[in-house]
Amino acid sequence: MKVVVMSIGAIVAALSLTYGLSIASASSSSARTGTGTKVAVASSQLGRILVDSRGRTLYLFARDRHGKSACSGLCAGYWPALTTKGKPKAINGARKALLGTSRRSDGRLQVTYRGHPLYRFSGDTGAGQTSGEGLTDFGGGWWAVSPAGNKIVSGTTGPGY
Repeated sequence: MKVVVMSIGAIVAALSLTYGLSIASASSSSARTGTGTKVAVASSQLGRILVDSRGRTLYLFARDRHGKSACSGLCAGYWPALTTKGKPKAINGARKALLGTSRRSDGRLQVTYRGHPLYRFSGDTGAGQTSGEGLTDFGGGWWAVSPAGNKIVSGTTGPGY
């Protein structure tokens, strides 16, 4: 009986290892081929804004200059960069000609729109939320982005972090 239990355990371990290796292989394969992050347009209480593939609001940071992010470290924890492993894709009203990328200090590619690096806000927990709008975190303003690539100023400012 002990041999049967040990044999079953060895089979389960081998299957788990095989499955894990196949997942890792698939992940590295898709990283090599590159998958472009999607940027879309959606309606919100601020009007039409840029969103990610899950409908989460995308923001620009007023301190960014020349297409380069000024948000790293603790800032990036609150304001995660919209990154990509391939050429970003414009869908649902976003303009392909305005999409680009910029290399972050950590080496990842950040999606840009009209030269503005794009971010999500950690306080937005679902699609359509815009609670990052007008905050002044980390020494600059954070603004939702219009389909034309401009900041949307709602007239409200938050306390920031």
